[in-house]
Amino acid sequence: MSGISSATAQVTGLERPRRLLVLRHGQTTHNAGGIWQGQIDTDLSDLGREQAAAAARALGGRGIDVVVASDLRRAADTARTIADVLGLEVRLDRRFREIHVGEWAGRTVAEVARAYPQDMERMRTGEDFRRGVTGESLADVADRVLPAAQEVLAALPAGGTALVVAHGVSGRTVAAELAGIDARTAWLALGSLENCHWAEVGERPGGWRIERWNVGA
Repeated sequence: MSGISSATAQVTGLERPRRLLVLRHGQTTHNAGGIWQGQIDTDLSDLGREQAAAAARALGGRGIDVVVASDLRRAADTARTIADVLGLEVRLDRRFREIHVGEWAGRTVAEVARAYPQDMERMRTGEDFRRGVTGESLADVADRVLPAAQEVLAALPAGGTALVVAHGVSGRTVAAELAGIDARTAWLALGSLENCHWAEVGERPGGWRIERWNVGA
């Protein structure tokens, strides 16, 4: 068997399971300043570029076959840094964008907490609702990211590995949806991926399982 031990094959029931790595982009100045970004198209900070380079080094030996990213610059630039080391091209897919946060976009966490105290309590308890009045709910995000992830996986050969570079909420939603974890449980139990940290989702008989969470370089 190539690329997988006999013991692992017995556990998974698959000789050559596919694998998906879901990585959050590197830090931006909005991240550092505690500002809600949503789908504002921000750039990586100097630290964010360093994080992307470190992630590229860490992922260099993982046998990644394809790199797909959100088309927002912070994710696309992170993906290109990694793909350059791997000798791969990056395919951009806007469906992996971060959750749209409506009226919260561009405002600090403290400002939003003062202006929308009831929504902050709803978030704390894991209730799903449209962020920032005019934004998206977690269900909306799932409706776009899950089909996108399934398309990536469907194109992978047996034993293949794909890297998706996304965002805190959209990345967690990809992993949770593939593993069959409901949005409230994922929100409360998993938390957000840190900048340039990733989740590893592995193929099992009949489905997928989150095997590692918030892995860093």
